[in-house]
Amino acid sequence: MENGNDNRPERPVILVSLAHPDDESFGMGGTLALYARRGALVYLVCATRGEAGIMAEEYLQGYSSVAERREAELRCAAEKLGLAGVFFLDYRDSGMAGSPDNQHPQALVAAPLEEVAGKIVAHIRRLRPHVVITFDPIGGYKHPDHIMMHKATVRAFHQAGDPSAYPELGLEPYQPAKLYYHTMPATMLRLVVRVMPLLGRDPTKFGQNKDINLKEIAETRFPTHAVIDYRTVSVVRDQAASCHASQGAGAMTTGLAARVRRWFGSRDTFMRAYPPPRQGEVERDLLEGIDLG
Repeated sequence: MENGNDNRPERPVILVSLAHPDDESFGMGGTLALYARRGALVYLVCATRGEAGIMAEEYLQGYSSVAERREAELRCAAEKLGLAGVFFLDYRDSGMAGSPDNQHPQALVAAPLEEVAGKIVAHIRRLRPHVVITFDPIGGYKHPDHIMMHKATVRAFHQAGDPSAYPELGLEPYQPAKLYYHTMPATMLRLVVRVMPLLGRDPTKFGQNKDINLKEIAETRFPTHAVIDYRTVSVVRDQAASCHASQGAGAMTTGLAARVRRWFGSRDTFMRAYPPPRQGEVERDLLEGIDLG
């Protein structure tokens, strides 16, 4: 890990554990760009290369597969966001619940939880992050891969510092200071659900594949323990999102989603899983309270 020099405090390190290319930009991209520009080393662990993603034929020109195209899009986005590194776990995109992709032998959801967690533990021990971020318990919009990465990351976070866990990795145990879940603001979701019918759109069939039920998701509430205002880098966030052209980036940067985000001031919300937050506590900095010396 980088330390600059002996006379300066260690640079903060943030590890984000997600499932597919575009999760980093369409979700918490503003926060990642903000911390990278503040000097933090922001790393991404991505479980798959988005093999189950649907895209128009035009986006495959010059690429041998959907996975190759989506990996290229992710690397484009990572450069825009200023990420210090991207690491793939080399599982296959499982698709939405009930899809044939769930049954693929390399599908993320088919992998043992302990195995996936062990791979994340290895990255935690190598990179030694101060903060780890992943999906909320329902994976944002109930994607099976998102839920798997939530479970595996939580397990990895708590086992990374245990000397008896995964000794076969041959890496020194390390315990990060904080664990956050990225959440969708309930107020924003309720507004979107109300506005969409006025625009002739069905909130139960959202997304490029029409397989996301926003109405159902809006009924799930998670507490907000941190709010990150990324207005100063909102343009960077949009540039990173635009890299994912094959996955409907235009709708994220110029459509309803973009307008709603501007209404709410370009903010990301997080639930703090560890350490347990104090009653009523809302942080404005994910690194708050961490000793970087």
